[in-house]
Amino acid sequence: MRLSNCGFCVLLAAAACITGCGKQERIEAVQLAKALTAKKADYAKSNATEKEFVESAKAWCAGITTNGAGRGAELDQNASVATQIAQSAVAVSAQIGQVRQVVDDLALKEEYPKEVRNTLITQLTKRQRMLQDVRAMLEQSAPQFLEYKKIKTYAGDTYPDGIGKLNTMLGGYKEPDDALATALGALKEKYGLSDSEL
Repeated sequence: MRLSNCGFCVLLAAAACITGCGKQERIEAVQLAKALTAKKADYAKSNATEKEFVESAKAWCAGITTNGAGRGAELDQNASVATQIAQSAVAVSAQIGQVRQVVDDLALKEEYPKEVRNTLITQLTKRQRMLQDVRAMLEQSAPQFLEYKKIKTYAGDTYPDGIGKLNTMLGGYKEPDDALATALGALKEKYGLSDSEL
């Protein structure tokens, strides 16, 4: 009799652990989903800003690679534009970084919520790296435009290497997926989360 009681206790403990673990996982999923929901507007804004930023940078680069960097005042203008676009890249990256930070700060232990978070962080980090590359090429190119002014034989038909590289890079740019919506959708589906919980 004592053995069956002991076996029953073990079974109860196991059941409590299973339901307890599931409960903890759901709590973490709700935490993550709430954080993502709170950042939806900021994330949408960063996507729109990035798209606008890339389109203007692409048009500017295409103009230079087609016609050259120009001469005199045009070189000053291009150096100034390169600096401004580099600053825009920093600003867009910072917006994405704020979303990433909020998600990163959550203390998640359960496997699935952590997996969803890690996938999202990887995607956000990739976008930030791309923006850092854009910034680096522009910061390198800005003083080169001014250097051309010092060369008497410069005809205005060439341009800094960084602009050519940037033009190629932006030519292959794909608009970012809504990674936040994908993560939120995955959590809602797996845990049956309702909007009222978020």
